[in-house]
Formats: sequence, C-alpha cells, structure tokens
Amino acid sequence: MATLAKAPAKKAAAKKPTAQAVAPAAVKASSPPPLKALPDTTTTLTITSKNYSSWSLRGWLLTRFAGLPFVEHALPPDDPSTRAEILLLSSSILVPCLEHQGIRVWDTLAIAEYLNEVCPEAHLLPADAKARAHCRAISGEMHSGFSALRSSLPMNLRNHFPKFKIWSRAQADIDRITAIWRDCLTTYGGPYLFGAQRTVADAMYAPVCTRFATYDVQLDAVCQAYCALMLGQPEMKEWLKGAKAEPADIDELDVEF
Repeated sequence: MATLAKAPAKKAAAKKPTAQAVAPAAVKASSPPPLKALPDTTTTLTITSKNYSSWSLRGWLLTRFAGLPFVEHALPPDDPSTRAEILLLSSSILVPCLEHQGIRVWDTLAIAEYLNEVCPEAHLLPADAKARAHCRAISGEMHSGFSALRSSLPMNLRNHFPKFKIWSRAQADIDRITAIWRDCLTTYGGPYLFGAQRTVADAMYAPVCTRFATYDVQLDAVCQAYCALMLGQPEMKEWLKGAKAEPADIDELDVEF
C-alpha cells in the first residue's frame, strides 16, 4: 500500500562527540530544509525492503534530505525481480525509482543529481567546486565499489551479529571507507562528511553505518561518532521502525553466521 512520507521531524541537536572524536574545526549541524508545498501526488518513490535494501535507503534518504514530499510505494520483498535486486543477482538495479512531475529517474546517483537540480536550496552537493568534486568522487566510489563488504556483510536491520568474523577482503573495504570518513571529517570540520550540511555523500554512506552496527564492526572514535550521528538522524529512526515492521524475511540474508 502506498503511504505518504511524513515531513521530517524537527532535528534534535546532535550530541558533541568527545574531544577524542571531534574533527578539527567542528561546526554545528544545520537543520534539514523545509518541505516544498507541492501536491501529494506530484512525486512517487518506489522502494523495496526497508530491512534489506541499502539502495532503497539511499534513494529514500536523498529525497528526504532534499525536502521533497513524496508518496512511498513499496514493492514486496518476495517478488522475484525485487528479490534478485536485493540479493545482487539482477543485471541492473532499477529500484529506487523517483517519479516527479512526469520525469522518471532510477539509479541512486542519477536521483541525487536530479534532486540537486530541482531542490537547489537543499544543498545536496557542496557549494565549493573542489568540495563538490570530492563529494561526487566518494559517492561514486560507494556506488560502484566495496563489493566484498556488500556480499559478506549484507544489510539486515533486524539482526545483530556480535563478534562477527570479518574476512580480509571485507576488512580492506572497511579500512578504505573509514579512511574516507576521517579524511572528510578532518578536511571539512564535520559533523557530516562535508561540514554542517547533510549531502549526497552522507546518504550514500548511511547504509554502511547500519552494516557496522549489525555486524559489530569495531571502529575508531571519530568513525564511531559519525556512525552514531547518522544512525540518530530522525529519518534513519523512521526507516528502522519501518524495517522492523516488515513481515517478510529473505532466508539467504538471515543465516546465522
């Protein structure tokens, strides 16, 4: 059943990380942009499972971060094509799919670029050209890379695997991701990857934060503080609530490791 996504709740002030976790010149996080006054039926976002689909989460967060009201349409996880996409068996990923004023956009990065065009006040990409290029580069790296992490630590919000055994290839992906985070937080001052404003990069890496929590990945203080910040976002809490309410399980992703 299609449901109308509610406007983001007013964001509570994020707790300051400890002195050990604060990146240099940390600045206060800004509030999400207000929702545009558009008809409820103007925009539809098609997603799959909230528990298992990291790509659906990215598209959903991008649309919420943009401040664009939308009708959420969820495909059943047990649908064969949906299941193939979630299990990374499909030749292409066509969900999430954004439909806005007669324009249909799929692929998460394409959705990000489109939203940046139609909602420029949301600043999904940094204003500075150098930072904007950096944001696009690390978002693209997340979009096309880290296959070992995806396959060995699949997104699963309803489960927790303490002391999970992480294989060397997945650890290499984790090391690269945390290096990206530390570099961004140091360069732009935090608390988000590109400073005070949530950007495309934060939406792209948010599902990784859930994976680190699910599989009990040990992180340094700076990266742990960033994960806590992202998992504490009101949109993330709303998504997690929806994931826990899903009735369907995908057995391949619920194996006890």
